Amino acid sequence: MEAVASSPVKLTEHAVSEVKRLIGEPEFVDGQYLRIGVKGGGCSGMTYILGFDNKEEDDEIYNISGVEVIMKKSHEIYLFGMQVDYQDGLNARGFVFNNPNASSTCGCGTSFAV
Repeated sequence: MEAVASSPVKLTEHAVSEVKRLIGEPEFVDGQYLRIGVKGGGCSGMTYILGFDNKEEDDEIYNISGVEVIMKKSHEIYLFGMQVDYQDGLNARGFVFNNPNASSTCGCGTSFAV
């Protein structure tokens, strides 16, 4: 399957740089994609999925600034317009999700309600 031109999710420059750094690590498994998605659970109802995974039949592929991202079509409704950032500061380190669809989020920012 070819990459779809327009992604429902955006990655900041910092997020792209960190993902590309991780892809360059020796333990990275060739042929995997960055998966962005959601699953039930967490203190606010849904939890974000972010990690490297193999493509499944019902995945869409997006190319975001040179990073191939896979996502279930059914997850787009929860993630449309979301921005993923990477922070490496004194107050926060890691990937941060800014989701305009979330009606509330938990204190750690990894789960949300719609």
